[in-house]
Amino acid sequence: MYDQSKQSALIRFARVEAGSTVIDVYPGDGDWTRLFSEAVGPDGRVFGFVPTEILDLKNDQVDLIRTLANEPGRRNVEGVSADIVAMPEATQTADVVWMHLFYHDLHTTLIQTRGATAAAFNRAVFERLRPGGFYVIVDHAAGAGTGTSDTQSLHRIDPASVRQEVEAAGLVLDAESTMLANNDDRHSTKVFDPSIKGETDRFAYRFVKP
Repeated sequence: MYDQSKQSALIRFARVEAGSTVIDVYPGDGDWTRLFSEAVGPDGRVFGFVPTEILDLKNDQVDLIRTLANEPGRRNVEGVSADIVAMPEATQTADVVWMHLFYHDLHTTLIQTRGATAAAFNRAVFERLRPGGFYVIVDHAAGAGTGTSDTQSLHRIDPASVRQEVEAAGLVLDAESTMLANNDDRHSTKVFDPSIKGETDRFAYRFVKP
């Protein structure tokens, strides 16, 4: 996890505010879900959305988020699960859809096992966002021009491919941030390798629904 200053900066970048409704896509251990819960306050809502495709690898993820939702002060959190492209049926209209280090997985066999595609998921995000809502993606950068070729092997994706795919769904790039950039990352190492783990070159995009 990032230091507190970067956490705060990313929350501001995502435009998560008091009263917002946020969908945290594949929340993992729930670190961001907790932060969003605090940021949106009692009048907001946070959906920890666990794609069912993940359960083939980590079958405790739904219970983990539902346990988090029962923590004191987390009445604004709800843990939900469905196939990834069925996210609109499992959640409510959102101000922010958040994907942290997970977008590249839309191009892996794990997420595609039930027929999901990045295009279908991005259309689902468009459907679930309110007009003026934000789709925020933070992910591990692959080398320029590599497209989606490194998603399975290195768990990286070319930022230009992400932008192209998301804009094809009707969303518009609103802002990008280099706060997580690492110019020393050569983009050729798997993100779990000890030599780069936690220090990968990362991009942050914020798209808006017109």
